[in-house]
Amino acid sequence: MFDNIVSRKNTNCAKWDEIIADCGVDDLIPLTVADMDYRVAPEIMTAVIEAANHGIYGYTNVSDKYIELSKKWAKNNYGFNPENEWIVYCPRIIQAISLIIQNYTKKDDKVLVFTPLYDPIQNAVRINDRELVECSLSLKDGHYDIDFKDFEDKIKSGVKIFITVSPHNPVGRVWTEDEIKQTVEICKRHNVLIISDETHADFIWKGKFISYASYYDMYENIIIGLSTSKNFNIAGLEASNIIIKNEKLRNFFKKLLRQGGIHNPSYFCIPAVIAAYEYGEEWLNIAKEKIKENMDIIKSFFENDMKGFKVIDSEGTFLSWVDYRALNITEDKFKELMIEKAHIAFSLGSGYGEDGRGFFRVNAALPKKLLEEALLRFKNNINWENFYE
Repeated sequence: MFDNIVSRKNTNCAKWDEIIADCGVDDLIPLTVADMDYRVAPEIMTAVIEAANHGIYGYTNVSDKYIELSKKWAKNNYGFNPENEWIVYCPRIIQAISLIIQNYTKKDDKVLVFTPLYDPIQNAVRINDRELVECSLSLKDGHYDIDFKDFEDKIKSGVKIFITVSPHNPVGRVWTEDEIKQTVEICKRHNVLIISDETHADFIWKGKFISYASYYDMYENIIIGLSTSKNFNIAGLEASNIIIKNEKLRNFFKKLLRQGGIHNPSYFCIPAVIAAYEYGEEWLNIAKEKIKENMDIIKSFFENDMKGFKVIDSEGTFLSWVDYRALNITEDKFKELMIEKAHIAFSLGSGYGEDGRGFFRVNAALPKKLLEEALLRFKNNINWENFYE
């Protein structure tokens, strides 16, 4: 299953069809959008097929079983045990973030993020006419850290919301207990709402995942985003849970969903998530083994077979973050070579903010043969000697 290359072309695929149409390169291999090029667990496919065979695809409600299994997965895998009422269905975490920005803040209010950062979160701040406050992560000896003095100085400047991602996309940090505690203490002192996007929480390579929900006893002004999109590769079915302990804040968010016309999940969403949580753990464990092998291949390739590249050690996610600043090449030229010469695509670093310029992100969740073909093209189809200092 994980070694078979399944074509996603001509399926309206955001990763494959969109970029191929934009570039006009039919055999391009994209290692970009953060979904997997693996078929989902057989139990999920069976559940969706059985639902399809029913033949009536009407309005659907979130079931008690969906809530119970979501709660159980959080307890067993994320280290906290939410009450049933804390769990609020929302199709996408980014929708929840955008709705909260629109209604919890006013125009020109400040929202703080760690950069470089997954670009849709930055876009959600800017497109809603809020001020994006960037707290640059400090890179030293191949490791990113939080500059807590800079963080608190910026929080004190009037920030209303702090949005964090753990594991961090794209740099792969998994925040430690001490780092989370410090950010919570600072936000509590200044009454700042915390939104923590934890969608990659099942992909931990080093250390231990700790959810911001573990700090609800310290501070309830925290909203958690969890999803089956990444871990079970069902992003197209749109299944996310927003975890909110504080009743007033939870009711506020539920009202936002109603105001936005968001209520019923899609017909196929609930059976797919139930099957994933009930039967998908073995599939997920194998997927993680395959992905970790790919991430090791990526690191070895760029640091041993190439010159001028360094792969940041990833603690979490299925995304590799590669530093090419040692090369004498602009990002525009790099992109041109990727598309026109190598016929591959990576996610370019400037898309994650200026702190990402000189880097690129590689999605490692694909069959090994496809990855090896992409890396071979990268090495053989471009004369890299032209760009060494």
